[in-house]
This record gives sequence, C-alpha cells and structure tokens, in this order.
Amino acid sequence: MNAWRRLLLAVVCGVAVASVYAAQPVLVPMGRDLGVPAELTGWFVATGQFGYLAGLLLLVPLGDVVDRRRLIAVHLAITSVGMMLTASSSAAWPAFAGLATAGVFAVVVQIAVAYAASASPPAERGRNIGVVTSGVVVGILGARVATGALADVWGWRSVYVVLAVLSLGLAVLVLAVLPSEARVGSPPGYREVVGSLGGLLGQGAFLSRGLNAFFLFASFGTLWSGLSMSLAGAPWQLNETRIGLFGIAGLAGALGAARAGRWADAGRANPVSGLALALLILSWAAIAQLPWSLWLLIIGIVALDFAVQAVHVSNQHVLTATYPDRLSSVIGGYMVFYSLGSALGAAATTAIFTTYGWTGSSILGSGFAICALVVWLIARQPTGRGQKESPAELPAYAGSGTRSGRRPTAEPDA
Repeated sequence: MNAWRRLLLAVVCGVAVASVYAAQPVLVPMGRDLGVPAELTGWFVATGQFGYLAGLLLLVPLGDVVDRRRLIAVHLAITSVGMMLTASSSAAWPAFAGLATAGVFAVVVQIAVAYAASASPPAERGRNIGVVTSGVVVGILGARVATGALADVWGWRSVYVVLAVLSLGLAVLVLAVLPSEARVGSPPGYREVVGSLGGLLGQGAFLSRGLNAFFLFASFGTLWSGLSMSLAGAPWQLNETRIGLFGIAGLAGALGAARAGRWADAGRANPVSGLALALLILSWAAIAQLPWSLWLLIIGIVALDFAVQAVHVSNQHVLTATYPDRLSSVIGGYMVFYSLGSALGAAATTAIFTTYGWTGSSILGSGFAICALVVWLIARQPTGRGQKESPAELPAYAGSGTRSGRRPTAEPDA
C-alpha cells in the first residue's frame, strides 16, 4: 500500500471518528441550545458511542462479505446525513438521532483498518495499521481544536456542517482512488460472519485484548469528555477555542501510533503494551493537577494519548496477525469493547465531575487505567493463553471451505 492511500484511509478514519467526538468541546453550548441539563450533556458523546456499538456488531462484519472499498464509501455518505441532521436540529431528540446515525456508520474506521491490513504484507502490517489508526486519534483530538475555533466564530452547528461536507467528499474520493478487493474463494454469508462473533469471546487472545481496550478507552473518555467542563469553570474559565487547543497536546502524543506499529512488527507488542499502561497510570497524576497547573495537565495529556495509542495499535496488530482470515469481524468485535469503554468514560465523568469535581474524575480515570494494567498482567500468566493462541484455534466459517481474506487488485503498491 503506497503512502497516498495510507494517508487517504487515515483521513477517512479521522473524519469519521470526529463525527462521534466533536461534541466534547461544545457540550455546554449544545446543552444550552437544545435544553439538555449539564449533568446529562455527556450523552451527546455517549449516544454516538452506543450507535457505534450497534454498527460494530451489525455493519463491520460486512467487510468479510462484500468489497470493503464500496462499503467505506457508503458508510461515509450516510455519516454525512447524520451530521446534517444534528446541525439542523432545534430540539434534543433529532440531535441525538443524528449523532446516533453518525455513530452507527462511523464504524467505517474499522472497515478502513481491515482494508489496510488485508492490503499489507506481514512485514508492513503494523506500520500501515499504525499510520491508518493515527487518523483515529488525530480525528478525536484534532476535532477538539477545529470544533472550538468554529464554535466561537459560527456556533457549534457549523462543526457538523463541515463534517458532513468532508464525509461526502471523502466518499467520492475513496471510489476514485482505492482499488477494489479481489476475493479469494467464496466469502462466508452475513449470518455466518455475525454468528461467529460469539465464538471469539472464548478465545483468550481476543478476550484479553478486548477487556484491555474496554478499560483503556474508558480512561481516555474520562479525560476528554470531562476536560471541557473543568476548563470552562473556575479557576481557568476558558472559552471553546482555548479549550479546543488542548487537543494539540493530545496530537503530540498520538504521533506515537506509527512508531508503535513498527515496534509491533519487530515482535515487541506485548512489552510495549505493559510499559504504555504503566505510563497511562502515571499520566493521571499530572492530569489531576489541572486546578493548579495547566503545564502539568499538558504533560499528562501527551503521556496519556501516547500510551493509549501504543496499546491500541499493539492490540490490533496482534489480533490481525492471529486471525488473518476474518479481519473485519475480529477488529469489529474488538472495537465493541472500545465503544463500551468510551461510552462509560464519557457518561460517568460528567456525572462524577458535577458531584466530586476534577479530583473525582481523575480518580475515575486512573482507576480505569489500573484495571487495564491488571488485565494485561493476568493475560501474561502461564495459565492464560494470551498471545500464544494460534490462528488455527479459531475454526473457519461454517460452510466455507476457503478463507475470506482478500487483497486489492492493484499491483504491487496497493
């Protein structure tokens, strides 16, 4: 896969995930305009996450059945519709409906990652996944910077108009630039693919990485959904633009995605995950100082986002290497844990903050990080199967005599 196609897939991931997280810096004005109480504004983000969960279960497995290139384009087009519905809402319920729609089809991220994995030779899989996945964190955090600036000038609705236009433009570009996938043998049916997700829960490699992701992204969501409320209040009282600028600190940490992919290619995914989880816990000690020091907050944000990205890329590398014949299903199943964790962090931190302040949110976030490290430690025990599980231990789809993995038809840089 050449650099331009990697970049396009990274941009697709960034725009898609931004549609779910764009509300984070503007929770206050959105809640005020749509009549949502402050303690419930976290649901603007959580609604998208629950929609995302539904998409992971019902839509991502389609990537093992049909051409992922066309699937990416369709998902982007429908995401655009959800963004326009949110932008035009005059009450809470259509805004939530638009966010849920965008969340369902924002799973285009996982289709894009699976496309990148299927198009990559084994020696470059981690690198390509790392680059494409970097678009996810750039989208989450870059959206904070852009959202804050746009909201100050044109209001929060302008953010969703811009995302709608970008999504539609990318849908056209994907069809024009990316090659179609050529199937090897007969692909499984949709029911078989969806039904196989339950079997993954019995696989040690999958379950340990999934639980790890659940707590990892609960910690991540705790920071980014609660941060705007704390910075907007005393003693800092920052406006949306300045709050959004803290996303730049997160972007600095997110640049570790490609490097984490190279480490995974070199066989160091597991130790890197352990060290990154320890760093995640330490980052909360700095983040907790927000009421007294913005500089320590920035250091903590950089460390947290680097740690999250290193673990996330390592997890995906291990899973795509372990289950190469069902890339979309495995990535989609793994991201169910991601979505549930993110939704939990987003909803819990706003409720905790209104009662216990930033100290309570920091304890919550560090608690999630500790749980993620505990899962990693348990998975490393000799009695656990963990990473040593082989692809052969997961049976092929019923009724399918061949694997469903596909490679794009383009040669050889596709």
